[in-house]
Amino acid sequence: MSLDWIQPAQRLRSLPPYVFARLDELKARAREQGLDLIDLGMGNPDGPTPAPVVAAAAAAIEDVANHGYPPFEGTASFRRAITAWYHRRYGVKLDPEGEALPLLGSKEGLTHLAMAYINPGDLALVPSPAYPAHFRGPAIAGGQIYDLILKPDSGWLIDLAAIPDQVADRAKILYFNYPSNPTAATAPREFFADIVAFARKHEIILVHDLCYAELAFDGYQPTSLLEIPGAKDIGVEFHTLSKTYNMAGWRVGFVVGNRHIIQGLRTLKTNLDYGIFAALQRAAETALQLPDVYLSEVQARYCKRRDFLIQEFASLGWDIPKTKATMYLWVPCPVGVSSTDFALSVLQQTGVVLTPGNAFGKGGEGYVRVSLIADCDRLGEATERLRKANIRYQPEPASV
Repeated sequence: MSLDWIQPAQRLRSLPPYVFARLDELKARAREQGLDLIDLGMGNPDGPTPAPVVAAAAAAIEDVANHGYPPFEGTASFRRAITAWYHRRYGVKLDPEGEALPLLGSKEGLTHLAMAYINPGDLALVPSPAYPAHFRGPAIAGGQIYDLILKPDSGWLIDLAAIPDQVADRAKILYFNYPSNPTAATAPREFFADIVAFARKHEIILVHDLCYAELAFDGYQPTSLLEIPGAKDIGVEFHTLSKTYNMAGWRVGFVVGNRHIIQGLRTLKTNLDYGIFAALQRAAETALQLPDVYLSEVQARYCKRRDFLIQEFASLGWDIPKTKATMYLWVPCPVGVSSTDFALSVLQQTGVVLTPGNAFGKGGEGYVRVSLIADCDRLGEATERLRKANIRYQPEPASV
């Protein structure tokens, strides 16, 4: 019996394969061939979850009060911890009763927000390159995506002046992300003021992904969208505990900002899930209340790896600017080699896993993302493998 009649919805058929799922397949095949993989592909922190967080989760699991369904909007104590954390970090006052919503990780919330607000045919402004959820969410919702192609010459910042007025007037939502995944670019406070003014003028919902705000180095302090006057009237900001607190597998994040936008997301989620296990919310509260010394240790770890790997890449011909934040380096491919071909070649020749830049949209072509998710000894082994395989960067000759 033919089963050709069983077909997924068009919204799925129009999506390209998710690059990290494809990478998992390639990694499994490489392991079968006996390769010792050094996986610098995914943004999966390599350290343990802080002991106080694990202890809080264990204690909360023992409490039978946490064994039932949690409130749809999250526990009141976790929402208070979120708003207290925002006030402590950014001086931003938020109402825990309507301006904060726990999520099953920020990816879930970013995607579901698009489903809550984008109708088929609505226009979404999305930078390219970008974290895939920023453009896949609108695509799943049936929206049209207008790519804001980012350039290294402008520091990978969105060029608001280059967006035609007729496009801006038609747009319903704008996703953006600084410090940026994948480019590690940062934006000055003036940029945030400009994007708020732009969105207010054209009546666009702003969605800022601040997932890497705590992974900042050399005294740099990223800006929260909500620090900007008027931003809360039109925007929301997403955060996750995955990176800073090594809680990627716990799936805990949150969104804060405009209560009406958040209410739309909450309404959708009440029809899709029952929220986060209350014991995990208790653990997340503990994470947000950890002393700053923990954060300093995390920053120092990634800063050391950043400096080491930039120096190692320099010995192979790459000149990579020193990043101010995130857990990534954004590395150009050798001239004339596509990002997919380069990443695949490196994997096959060395067992080092990198993420091809085109996984983050067409604006990412020509680059690979390297995650700082191994200690310096392992990073050194990775670059030594590149050296032995004669994988180097030769800049394009300057035109005469």
